[in-house]
Amino acid sequence: MKVTIIISAILLLSMSTFAQFGRLANKAKNKVIQRADNKADRAMDNALDQLEGKGKAATPENEEPSGKDTLIEQARPASYAAYDFVPGAKIIYAEEFSTEALGELPTGWNTNGSGEVVNIEGQSGKWLRLHKSFFYLSANTKALGPDYTIEFDMILDLKNNGWLFPSLQFGVLASGELSTTDNSLLKEYGKYAAVTATIHPGIGVSHLTLESVLANANYYTGSVKEYNELEKYYGKPVHVSIQVQKERYRVWVNGVKAFDAPKAVPVSAKMNQLFFKLSHTNYAEEQYAVYISNIRMATGLPDTRHKLVEEGKFSTTGILFDVNSAHIRPESSGVLKEIATVLRANPEMKISIIGHTSSDGDDKTNMDLSVRRAAAVKEALVNEYGLDAALLFTSGKGETQPVADNATKEGKAANRRVEFIRR
Repeated sequence: MKVTIIISAILLLSMSTFAQFGRLANKAKNKVIQRADNKADRAMDNALDQLEGKGKAATPENEEPSGKDTLIEQARPASYAAYDFVPGAKIIYAEEFSTEALGELPTGWNTNGSGEVVNIEGQSGKWLRLHKSFFYLSANTKALGPDYTIEFDMILDLKNNGWLFPSLQFGVLASGELSTTDNSLLKEYGKYAAVTATIHPGIGVSHLTLESVLANANYYTGSVKEYNELEKYYGKPVHVSIQVQKERYRVWVNGVKAFDAPKAVPVSAKMNQLFFKLSHTNYAEEQYAVYISNIRMATGLPDTRHKLVEEGKFSTTGILFDVNSAHIRPESSGVLKEIATVLRANPEMKISIIGHTSSDGDDKTNMDLSVRRAAAVKEALVNEYGLDAALLFTSGKGETQPVADNATKEGKAANRRVEFIRR
Protein backbone atom coordinates (compact mmCIF):
# COMPACT_ATOMS: atom_id res chain seq x y z
CA MET A 1 0.00 0.00 0.00
CA LYS A 2 2.80 2.41 0.91
CA VAL A 3 4.62 1.58 -2.32
CA THR A 4 1.48 2.37 -4.33
CA ILE A 5 1.07 5.73 -2.59
CA ILE A 6 4.72 6.62 -3.19
CA ILE A 7 4.52 5.68 -6.89
CA SER A 8 1.32 7.73 -7.28
CA ALA A 9 2.94 10.74 -5.64
CA ILE A 10 5.95 10.47 -7.94
CA LEU A 11 3.70 10.28 -10.99
CA LEU A 12 1.70 13.33 -9.90
CA LEU A 13 4.89 15.28 -9.20
CA SER A 14 6.27 14.29 -12.62
CA MET A 15 3.09 15.37 -14.38
CA SER A 16 3.09 18.72 -12.52
CA THR A 17 6.76 19.30 -13.35
CA PHE A 18 6.16 18.40 -17.00
CA ALA A 19 3.26 20.86 -17.17
CA GLN A 20 5.38 23.61 -15.64
CA PHE A 21 8.20 22.97 -18.13
CA GLY A 22 5.66 22.93 -20.95
CA ARG A 23 4.27 26.24 -19.82
CA LEU A 24 7.74 27.78 -19.57
CA ALA A 25 8.60 26.43 -23.01
CA ASN A 26 5.46 27.97 -24.41
CA LYS A 27 6.32 31.35 -22.86
CA ALA A 28 9.82 31.15 -24.34
CA LYS A 29 8.44 30.23 -27.74
CA ASN A 30 6.02 33.14 -27.65
CA LYS A 31 8.77 35.53 -26.62
CA VAL A 32 11.02 34.38 -29.48
CA ILE A 33 8.22 34.77 -32.02
CA GLN A 34 7.33 38.24 -30.80
CA ARG A 35 10.93 39.43 -30.76
CA ALA A 36 11.58 38.02 -34.23
CA ASP A 37 8.54 39.88 -35.57
CA ASN A 38 9.90 43.20 -34.33
CA LYS A 39 13.67 43.02 -34.54
CA ALA A 40 13.94 44.29 -38.11
CA ASP A 41 12.16 47.56 -37.34
CA ARG A 42 13.44 48.22 -33.83
CA ALA A 43 15.93 50.92 -34.77
CA MET A 44 13.44 52.67 -37.02
CA ASP A 45 10.71 52.88 -34.43
CA ASN A 46 12.51 53.90 -31.23
CA ALA A 47 10.30 56.97 -31.05
CA LEU A 48 7.42 54.79 -29.93
CA ASP A 49 9.39 53.84 -26.82
CA GLN A 50 8.74 57.35 -25.48
CA LEU A 51 5.02 56.72 -25.11
CA GLU A 52 3.78 57.81 -21.69
CA GLY A 53 0.51 58.81 -20.05
CA LYS A 54 -3.00 57.45 -20.57
CA GLY A 55 -6.28 58.37 -22.20
CA LYS A 56 -9.51 58.80 -20.30
CA ALA A 57 -12.92 57.71 -21.44
CA ALA A 58 -15.40 60.34 -22.61
CA THR A 59 -19.02 60.04 -21.52
CA PRO A 60 -22.15 62.23 -21.52
CA GLU A 61 -22.50 65.14 -19.11
CA ASN A 62 -25.22 63.43 -17.07
CA GLU A 63 -23.24 60.33 -16.10
CA GLU A 64 -21.15 59.80 -13.02
CA PRO A 65 -18.03 62.00 -12.93
CA SER A 66 -14.60 60.39 -13.09
CA GLY A 67 -12.33 63.37 -12.59
CA LYS A 68 -11.94 66.68 -10.79
CA ASP A 69 -13.14 70.02 -12.15
CA THR A 70 -9.79 71.78 -12.32
CA LEU A 71 -7.97 71.95 -15.64
CA ILE A 72 -4.59 70.51 -14.72
CA GLU A 73 -4.08 68.38 -11.63
CA GLN A 74 -0.92 67.04 -13.23
CA ALA A 75 1.12 67.76 -16.32
CA ARG A 76 -0.35 66.74 -19.66
CA PRO A 77 1.07 63.29 -20.59
CA ALA A 78 4.36 63.57 -22.46
CA SER A 79 3.03 61.30 -25.21
CA TYR A 80 0.72 64.11 -26.35
CA ALA A 81 3.48 66.71 -26.67
CA ALA A 82 3.74 66.21 -30.44
CA TYR A 83 0.12 65.17 -30.98
CA ASP A 84 -1.19 66.90 -34.11
CA PHE A 85 -4.47 65.06 -34.63
CA VAL A 86 -7.45 67.32 -35.34
CA PRO A 87 -10.90 65.73 -35.76
CA GLY A 88 -13.04 66.27 -38.85
CA ALA A 89 -15.42 69.19 -39.13
CA LYS A 90 -18.75 67.30 -39.03
CA ILE A 91 -19.66 64.37 -36.79
CA ILE A 92 -21.51 61.64 -38.71
CA TYR A 93 -21.44 58.80 -36.19
CA ALA A 94 -21.05 58.71 -32.42
CA GLU A 95 -21.40 55.77 -30.06
CA GLU A 96 -20.79 55.59 -26.33
CA PHE A 97 -23.44 52.91 -25.66
CA SER A 98 -25.11 55.06 -22.98
CA THR A 99 -28.63 54.13 -24.11
CA GLU A 100 -27.89 50.49 -24.91
CA ALA A 101 -29.11 47.58 -22.79
CA LEU A 102 -26.48 45.83 -20.70
CA GLY A 103 -25.66 42.31 -21.85
CA GLU A 104 -26.79 42.91 -25.43
CA LEU A 105 -25.06 43.69 -28.73
CA PRO A 106 -25.59 47.41 -29.51
CA THR A 107 -28.53 48.33 -31.72
CA GLY A 108 -27.60 48.36 -35.41
CA TRP A 109 -24.32 46.46 -34.98
CA ASN A 110 -23.60 43.09 -36.58
CA THR A 111 -21.25 40.24 -35.67
CA ASN A 112 -20.54 36.64 -36.58
CA GLY A 113 -20.29 35.74 -32.90
CA SER A 114 -21.26 37.57 -29.75
CA GLY A 115 -20.57 40.82 -27.94
CA GLU A 116 -22.29 42.67 -25.14
CA VAL A 117 -22.52 46.13 -23.60
CA VAL A 118 -21.12 46.15 -20.05
CA ASN A 119 -20.16 48.39 -17.18
CA ILE A 120 -16.53 48.20 -16.01
CA GLU A 121 -15.66 48.68 -12.37
CA GLY A 122 -13.65 51.87 -11.95
CA GLN A 123 -14.51 53.21 -15.43
CA SER A 124 -17.24 55.65 -16.40
CA GLY A 125 -19.81 54.98 -19.08
CA LYS A 126 -20.62 51.76 -20.89
CA TRP A 127 -18.33 49.60 -23.02
CA LEU A 128 -18.73 46.95 -25.70
CA ARG A 129 -16.87 43.75 -24.85
CA LEU A 130 -15.38 41.93 -27.84
CA HIS A 131 -14.77 38.19 -27.93
CA LYS A 132 -12.04 36.14 -29.56
CA SER A 133 -12.35 35.04 -33.19
CA PHE A 134 -15.33 37.34 -33.87
CA PHE A 135 -15.79 40.22 -36.32
CA TYR A 136 -17.86 43.34 -35.60
CA LEU A 137 -19.48 45.93 -37.86
CA SER A 138 -20.61 49.24 -36.34
CA ALA A 139 -24.05 50.79 -36.85
CA ASN A 140 -22.69 53.50 -39.16
CA THR A 141 -24.52 53.83 -42.49
CA LYS A 142 -22.98 57.02 -43.91
CA ALA A 143 -20.22 57.37 -46.50
CA LEU A 144 -16.97 58.72 -45.09
CA GLY A 145 -15.86 60.70 -48.14
CA PRO A 146 -12.23 61.40 -49.05
CA ASP A 147 -11.31 63.11 -45.75
CA TYR A 148 -12.42 61.85 -42.35
CA THR A 149 -11.35 61.01 -38.80
CA ILE A 150 -12.17 58.21 -36.39
CA GLU A 151 -11.57 58.07 -32.64
CA PHE A 152 -12.31 55.47 -30.00
CA ASP A 153 -11.18 54.32 -26.56
CA MET A 154 -10.13 50.75 -25.85
CA ILE A 155 -9.23 48.75 -22.76
CA LEU A 156 -7.06 45.65 -23.03
CA ASP A 157 -7.57 43.77 -19.76
CA LEU A 158 -4.78 41.24 -20.21
CA LYS A 159 -2.83 39.19 -17.69
CA ASN A 160 -0.03 36.85 -18.73
CA ASN A 161 -0.64 33.14 -18.32
CA GLY A 162 1.75 31.78 -20.92
CA TRP A 163 -0.40 32.10 -24.05
CA LEU A 164 -0.29 34.65 -26.84
CA PHE A 165 -2.73 37.50 -26.24
CA PRO A 166 -5.49 38.10 -28.80
CA SER A 167 -4.72 40.73 -31.43
CA LEU A 168 -7.18 43.58 -32.04
CA GLN A 169 -7.87 44.62 -35.62
CA PHE A 170 -9.71 47.82 -36.48
CA GLY A 171 -10.19 49.89 -39.58
CA VAL A 172 -12.47 50.97 -42.41
CA LEU A 173 -14.03 49.09 -45.30
CA ALA A 174 -16.13 49.71 -48.38
CA SER A 175 -19.40 47.79 -48.61
CA GLY A 176 -19.92 48.47 -52.32
CA GLU A 177 -23.55 47.94 -53.28
CA LEU A 178 -24.19 46.08 -50.00
CA SER A 179 -25.47 47.59 -46.78
CA THR A 180 -22.77 48.53 -44.28
CA THR A 181 -23.79 45.63 -42.00
CA ASP A 182 -24.34 42.96 -44.64
CA ASN A 183 -23.65 39.44 -43.35
CA SER A 184 -21.21 38.65 -46.17
CA LEU A 185 -18.85 41.39 -44.93
CA LEU A 186 -18.36 39.50 -41.68
CA LYS A 187 -16.30 36.84 -43.46
CA GLU A 188 -15.09 38.72 -46.52
CA TYR A 189 -14.62 42.29 -45.33
CA GLY A 190 -12.01 43.00 -48.01
CA LYS A 191 -14.18 41.99 -50.97
CA TYR A 192 -14.33 45.64 -52.08
CA ALA A 193 -11.65 47.41 -50.02
CA ALA A 194 -10.42 47.72 -46.45
CA VAL A 195 -7.64 49.32 -44.43
CA THR A 196 -6.70 47.43 -41.27
CA ALA A 197 -4.49 48.35 -38.34
CA THR A 198 -3.67 45.56 -35.88
CA ILE A 199 -2.48 45.81 -32.30
CA HIS A 200 -0.48 42.74 -31.26
CA PRO A 201 -0.17 42.95 -27.44
CA GLY A 202 2.49 40.98 -25.65
CA ILE A 203 4.70 40.82 -22.57
CA GLY A 204 7.95 42.69 -23.14
CA VAL A 205 7.40 43.02 -26.88
CA SER A 206 4.22 44.36 -28.49
CA HIS A 207 3.81 45.62 -32.02
CA LEU A 208 1.47 47.23 -34.56
CA THR A 209 0.87 46.51 -38.23
CA LEU A 210 -1.00 48.29 -41.04
CA GLU A 211 -2.24 46.86 -44.33
CA SER A 212 -4.92 47.43 -46.94
CA VAL A 213 -6.66 45.35 -49.60
CA LEU A 214 -8.57 46.13 -52.79
CA ALA A 215 -10.97 43.48 -54.09
CA ASN A 216 -9.39 40.95 -51.69
CA ALA A 217 -5.92 41.57 -53.18
CA ASN A 218 -3.05 43.11 -51.25
CA TYR A 219 -2.82 46.87 -51.81
CA TYR A 220 -0.46 48.10 -49.07
CA THR A 221 1.65 46.46 -46.37
CA GLY A 222 3.46 48.60 -43.83
CA SER A 223 6.45 47.76 -41.69
CA VAL A 224 6.04 46.25 -38.24
CA LYS A 225 6.04 48.93 -35.56
CA GLU A 226 7.39 48.02 -32.17
CA TYR A 227 5.20 49.30 -29.33
CA ASN A 228 6.69 48.07 -26.07
CA GLU A 229 4.92 50.68 -23.92
CA LEU A 230 1.53 49.08 -24.56
CA GLU A 231 1.98 46.77 -21.60
CA LYS A 232 1.83 49.78 -19.25
CA TYR A 233 -1.77 50.38 -20.24
CA TYR A 234 -3.27 46.93 -19.79
CA GLY A 235 -6.49 47.43 -17.87
CA LYS A 236 -6.54 51.20 -18.58
CA PRO A 237 -8.27 53.29 -21.27
CA VAL A 238 -6.17 53.93 -24.38
CA HIS A 239 -7.21 56.52 -26.98
CA VAL A 240 -6.89 55.62 -30.67
CA SER A 241 -7.14 58.26 -33.43
CA ILE A 242 -7.28 57.76 -37.19
CA GLN A 243 -7.03 60.52 -39.78
CA VAL A 244 -7.56 59.92 -43.51
CA GLN A 245 -6.80 62.46 -46.22
CA LYS A 246 -7.40 60.93 -49.64
CA GLU A 247 -4.77 58.14 -49.84
CA ARG A 248 -3.00 59.09 -46.62
CA TYR A 249 -3.75 57.01 -43.51
CA ARG A 250 -2.46 58.06 -40.08
CA VAL A 251 -2.92 56.34 -36.74
CA TRP A 252 -2.12 57.61 -33.23
CA VAL A 253 -2.18 55.53 -30.04
CA ASN A 254 -2.32 57.58 -26.83
CA GLY A 255 -0.94 60.60 -28.64
CA VAL A 256 1.98 58.90 -30.35
CA LYS A 257 1.87 58.59 -34.14
CA ALA A 258 2.16 54.90 -34.98
CA PHE A 259 1.62 55.13 -38.74
CA ASP A 260 1.73 57.80 -41.43
CA ALA A 261 1.24 55.97 -44.72
CA PRO A 262 0.92 58.31 -47.74
CA LYS A 263 -0.47 55.67 -50.14
CA ALA A 264 -2.34 53.20 -47.95
CA VAL A 265 -5.97 53.95 -48.92
CA PRO A 266 -7.37 52.68 -52.25
CA VAL A 267 -8.94 55.93 -53.50
CA SER A 268 -11.14 54.10 -56.02
CA ALA A 269 -13.16 52.60 -53.15
CA LYS A 270 -15.77 54.51 -51.16
CA MET A 271 -15.17 53.69 -47.51
CA ASN A 272 -18.31 53.68 -45.37
CA GLN A 273 -17.89 51.37 -42.39
CA LEU A 274 -15.86 50.95 -39.20
CA PHE A 275 -15.02 47.42 -38.07
CA PHE A 276 -13.29 45.56 -35.26
CA LYS A 277 -12.00 42.00 -35.06
CA LEU A 278 -10.48 40.05 -32.19
CA SER A 279 -8.20 37.16 -33.10
CA HIS A 280 -8.16 33.71 -31.55
CA THR A 281 -6.40 33.04 -28.26
CA ASN A 282 -6.04 30.03 -26.00
CA TYR A 283 -7.11 32.12 -23.00
CA ALA A 284 -10.51 31.21 -21.61
CA GLU A 285 -13.18 33.93 -21.69
CA GLU A 286 -12.75 34.71 -18.00
CA GLN A 287 -8.97 35.17 -18.43
CA TYR A 288 -8.98 38.18 -20.77
CA ALA A 289 -11.21 41.07 -21.83
CA VAL A 290 -11.10 43.64 -24.65
CA TYR A 291 -13.47 46.62 -24.60
CA ILE A 292 -14.20 49.59 -26.88
CA SER A 293 -16.25 52.76 -26.40
CA ASN A 294 -16.52 56.50 -27.11
CA ILE A 295 -16.48 56.14 -30.90
CA ARG A 296 -16.57 59.33 -32.98
CA MET A 297 -16.46 59.54 -36.77
CA ALA A 298 -16.27 62.93 -38.50
CA THR A 299 -15.87 64.07 -42.09
CA GLY A 300 -14.14 67.02 -43.72
CA LEU A 301 -11.00 68.99 -42.94
CA PRO A 302 -11.32 71.76 -40.33
CA ASP A 303 -9.85 75.05 -41.58
CA THR A 304 -9.12 76.78 -38.29
CA ARG A 305 -7.23 79.77 -39.69
CA HIS A 306 -9.79 80.56 -42.41
CA LYS A 307 -12.75 80.16 -40.09
CA LEU A 308 -11.30 82.23 -37.28
CA VAL A 309 -9.34 84.91 -39.12
CA GLU A 310 -11.45 85.43 -42.23
CA GLU A 311 -14.93 84.37 -41.14
CA GLY A 312 -14.49 85.37 -37.50
CA LYS A 313 -15.88 82.17 -35.99
CA PHE A 314 -14.56 78.66 -35.39
CA SER A 315 -16.47 75.87 -33.64
CA THR A 316 -14.95 72.55 -32.59
CA THR A 317 -16.08 69.30 -30.97
CA GLY A 318 -12.45 68.24 -30.67
CA ILE A 319 -11.85 69.69 -27.20
CA LEU A 320 -12.92 66.86 -24.91
CA PHE A 321 -13.59 66.95 -21.17
CA ASP A 322 -13.92 64.48 -18.34
CA VAL A 323 -17.47 63.60 -17.28
CA ASN A 324 -19.35 66.42 -15.55
CA SER A 325 -16.05 68.26 -15.42
CA ALA A 326 -14.03 71.12 -16.89
CA HIS A 327 -10.91 68.97 -16.90
CA ILE A 328 -9.61 68.84 -20.49
CA ARG A 329 -8.64 65.40 -21.76
CA PRO A 330 -5.09 65.08 -23.16
CA GLU A 331 -6.28 64.03 -26.63
CA SER A 332 -7.54 67.61 -27.07
CA SER A 333 -3.92 68.76 -27.45
CA GLY A 334 -3.93 68.77 -31.26
CA VAL A 335 -6.93 71.11 -31.47
CA LEU A 336 -5.64 73.45 -28.74
CA LYS A 337 -2.24 73.61 -30.40
CA GLU A 338 -3.75 74.52 -33.78
CA ILE A 339 -5.91 77.27 -32.26
CA ALA A 340 -2.94 78.66 -30.35
CA THR A 341 -0.87 78.73 -33.56
CA VAL A 342 -3.52 80.81 -35.33
CA LEU A 343 -3.88 83.24 -32.42
CA ARG A 344 -0.12 83.70 -32.04
CA ALA A 345 0.04 84.59 -35.72
CA ASN A 346 -2.59 87.27 -35.06
CA PRO A 347 -1.41 88.73 -31.74
CA GLU A 348 -3.87 91.65 -31.65
CA MET A 349 -6.97 89.52 -32.18
CA LYS A 350 -9.44 89.39 -29.30
CA ILE A 351 -11.43 86.17 -28.95
CA SER A 352 -14.54 85.11 -27.07
CA ILE A 353 -14.46 81.46 -25.95
CA ILE A 354 -17.96 80.05 -25.51
CA GLY A 355 -18.81 76.64 -24.04
CA HIS A 356 -21.86 74.59 -25.07
CA THR A 357 -23.37 71.31 -23.86
CA SER A 358 -25.98 68.82 -25.02
CA SER A 359 -29.40 68.68 -23.32
CA ASP A 360 -28.42 65.78 -21.05
CA GLY A 361 -28.80 66.85 -17.43
CA ASP A 362 -30.62 69.88 -16.05
CA ASP A 363 -30.43 73.41 -17.49
CA LYS A 364 -28.68 75.05 -14.55
CA THR A 365 -26.00 72.38 -14.26
CA ASN A 366 -25.28 72.52 -17.98
CA MET A 367 -25.02 76.30 -17.95
CA ASP A 368 -22.51 76.20 -15.09
CA LEU A 369 -20.58 73.40 -16.80
CA SER A 370 -20.33 75.31 -20.08
CA VAL A 371 -18.97 78.38 -18.27
CA ARG A 372 -16.33 76.35 -16.45
CA ARG A 373 -15.29 74.54 -19.61
CA ALA A 374 -14.79 77.81 -21.49
CA ALA A 375 -12.66 79.07 -18.60
CA ALA A 376 -10.63 75.86 -18.68
CA VAL A 377 -9.89 76.32 -22.38
CA LYS A 378 -8.70 79.87 -21.74
CA GLU A 379 -6.50 78.63 -18.89
CA ALA A 380 -4.93 76.02 -21.16
CA LEU A 381 -4.25 78.53 -23.95
CA VAL A 382 -2.64 80.94 -21.51
CA ASN A 383 -0.70 78.56 -19.26
CA GLU A 384 0.30 75.89 -21.77
CA TYR A 385 0.56 77.84 -25.03
CA GLY A 386 1.57 81.30 -23.81
CA LEU A 387 -1.34 83.38 -25.13
CA ASP A 388 -2.24 86.78 -23.65
CA ALA A 389 -5.06 86.32 -21.12
CA ALA A 390 -6.21 89.92 -21.68
CA LEU A 391 -7.25 89.04 -25.23
CA LEU A 392 -9.39 86.04 -24.28
CA PHE A 393 -12.93 86.32 -22.89
CA THR A 394 -15.11 83.44 -21.74
CA SER A 395 -18.79 82.62 -21.35
CA GLY A 396 -21.13 79.63 -21.50
CA LYS A 397 -24.46 78.97 -23.17
CA GLY A 398 -25.22 75.56 -21.71
CA GLU A 399 -27.78 73.72 -23.84
CA THR A 400 -29.55 76.88 -25.08
CA GLN A 401 -27.96 77.07 -28.57
CA PRO A 402 -27.97 73.55 -30.10
CA VAL A 403 -26.65 73.09 -33.63
CA ALA A 404 -28.05 69.56 -34.00
CA ASP A 405 -30.86 67.35 -32.75
CA ASN A 406 -30.35 66.31 -29.12
CA ALA A 407 -32.52 63.25 -29.80
CA THR A 408 -29.62 61.53 -31.61
CA LYS A 409 -26.21 60.45 -30.38
CA GLU A 410 -24.53 62.32 -33.22
CA GLY A 411 -26.54 65.45 -32.42
CA LYS A 412 -25.54 65.38 -28.77
CA ALA A 413 -21.89 64.97 -29.72
CA ALA A 414 -22.14 67.94 -32.10
CA ASN A 415 -23.75 70.12 -29.43
CA ARG A 416 -20.93 69.47 -26.95
CA ARG A 417 -18.63 72.05 -28.50
CA VAL A 418 -16.47 75.10 -27.88
CA GLU A 419 -16.80 78.19 -30.05
CA PHE A 420 -14.13 80.81 -30.74
CA ILE A 421 -15.54 84.14 -31.97
CA ARG A 422 -13.51 87.15 -33.01
CA ARG A 423 -14.51 90.29 -31.08
